[in-house]
Amino acid sequence: MYDFANSGYTTVVITAVFSAFFVSGVAGKAPWATFAWTAALSASYLAVLLTAPLVGAWADAHAAKKRLLLYATVGCVVFTALLYFTGPGTVALAIALIILSNFFFATGENLIAAFLTELADSKAMGRVSGWGWAFGYLGGLVSLGVALAYILVWATPRGQEGPQYVPVVMLITAAIFALAATPTFLFLKERARPHRELEHPWKRVRQTLLQARNYRDLWRFLTCILFYQAGIQAVIALAAIYATEAM
Repeated sequence: MYDFANSGYTTVVITAVFSAFFVSGVAGKAPWATFAWTAALSASYLAVLLTAPLVGAWADAHAAKKRLLLYATVGCVVFTALLYFTGPGTVALAIALIILSNFFFATGENLIAAFLTELADSKAMGRVSGWGWAFGYLGGLVSLGVALAYILVWATPRGQEGPQYVPVVMLITAAIFALAATPTFLFLKERARPHRELEHPWKRVRQTLLQARNYRDLWRFLTCILFYQAGIQAVIALAAIYATEAM
């Protein structure tokens, strides 16, 4: 259900609506607008890359995946809702909110993925993960559908343009995320137990990195994933911008 909830953020904010609005509306189609958008996302992903091992180590030590997932969800919802206050000329505010909202979104993605081993055994893990992705796409389409319905049925017939309806769409997206994520925090159980010996995340991450040198295949795999995800995220982040400029 969490995959259903959070996919609206990437679909509406990163891919379909706010990305194009940032370039054409917030930045006024400035020559540097697309670069500023991609730089903001790159900064947020770099922050995730640097903090994820520490967050994971701390969550394992304190059996706090669910608690941190709640914090990440609230962070993403709040900063997405605050995009309501963006508009023409508010470039710095929009960039700051995108960096923060996307950071919390990606952190939540890492934390919810860590529950997979508790929800399914090794034989069912692939199937459960696949269902999660499927519900994620469905959630993204639902959020986008609601947003487009508001734009086409309510806003456009009343003569509203991007600066009037996009901020409201951000509120709608944040509300759907919060509402759809609620069952996760009501019914998902934290099955892990605290590990006192793992209470120093810096030491654990350092130890893990030192041991990982012995696993070259793992490093190759992680490097490939890094570049693969970079390409995928570039397409996701620039799809609507390219479509708007090309059309």
